[in-house]
Amino acid sequence: MLVLAFDTATPAVTAALHDGERVLAERTTIDARRHGELLVPTVEQVLQEAAVPLREVTAIVAGSGPGPYTGLRVGLMTAQGLAGTLGVPAYGICTLDAVAYGSGLTEPFLAATDARRKEVFWARYSDMRTRVDGPFVDRPADVPVNGLPVVGAAATLYPDVLGDGGGAPPYPYAGALAALAAERLAAGVPLDPPRPIYLRRPDAVVPGAPKRVTA
Repeated sequence: MLVLAFDTATPAVTAALHDGERVLAERTTIDARRHGELLVPTVEQVLQEAAVPLREVTAIVAGSGPGPYTGLRVGLMTAQGLAGTLGVPAYGICTLDAVAYGSGLTEPFLAATDARRKEVFWARYSDMRTRVDGPFVDRPADVPVNGLPVVGAAATLYPDVLGDGGGAPPYPYAGALAALAAERLAAGVPLDPPRPIYLRRPDAVVPGAPKRVTA
């Protein structure tokens, strides 16, 4: 098993390669504006570091969001393109699941990422592997924290209402995403196709008909 995983649903452009037992290589750049420019070079760096040619990859996994429309599509379209070229399956895993898995927590908690517009994407977990509710998008003050720990970058952005993240990784690093995917594949757990999780409409809209300016 050689799982190539990456995520572009947050400011972290991150990629990793997993052989079914451990992460062979991982690279991450925090840059919310250059997902399209950075992803492919990041994947190439990971493969070079692991000394594994792309043709030997047996599965492609992309974070499926929720996340901003443009950044999210970069990862998912790249996953579909690579899978089609290699003739291997492509899968999608909720980006918040990768944040949760990376936390290592064994008790109930929330994972939350920045949704912009002063909102957050969040989901509830019973442990690092098990999502029990969500994902949702809400204003930070409307997230039902109920005393639970909150992990992810949104906790750092809104510590007054979400806490400080407890030292957990703020982003869905690809090493955690790849490890979670490899674990599920080895256990025979069905994975979703690489389709985006959108919780609201994109900012860009099709222009309407031009206004009439003459009588």
